[in-house]
Amino acid sequence: MNEYGVVLESGAVRFERLLPGSVERVWSYLTQSEKRGQWLASGAFDLRVGGQAEMLFKHSEITDETPPDAYREVHENGVRSTGTVTRCEPPRVIAFTWGGGGEPESEVEFELVPKGEKVLLVLTHRKLANKAEMTSVSGGWHLHLGLLEDLLTGSPRRGFWSRLKVLDAEYAARYADLSEPGKG
Repeated sequence: MNEYGVVLESGAVRFERLLPGSVERVWSYLTQSEKRGQWLASGAFDLRVGGQAEMLFKHSEITDETPPDAYREVHENGVRSTGTVTRCEPPRVIAFTWGGGGEPESEVEFELVPKGEKVLLVLTHRKLANKAEMTSVSGGWHLHLGLLEDLLTGSPRRGFWSRLKVLDAEYAARYADLSEPGKG
């Protein structure tokens, strides 16, 4: 399975990971603060449409690597983000708005599909405002989903900050020929 995100349409990227099951186990790593905080961000999710999705991105809790200067604040002190649950079908689908960095709100959707003893996780991030945002979230999701995969398989954690610059450059190259979202 390709680890890289793919562009679905203008302003939307999708990632797929085949993870060790069960669906309920993977669901818990998406929706429970303590488990989600090990690979993405902690924070309470009110699991109903219209409920609040709180996240505290504190990267010192997911990696021991020294961050680049630009990310020192999020690494050490964390950054809070609040969204609204737009779809919730436990234990298969959770979607919520995603705001940040001064960009308009986008939407993240996780879908879980049983595949024998494994689970196909499909992550779709839509309504991304421009190629720079698509590149940024793609590199970020690539890294964070790698950490989730490591947790679920019991593998040693792969690098995070040490891989960011390379992934950002790879996604920028992959998206170079795309038109800006909303412009064709």
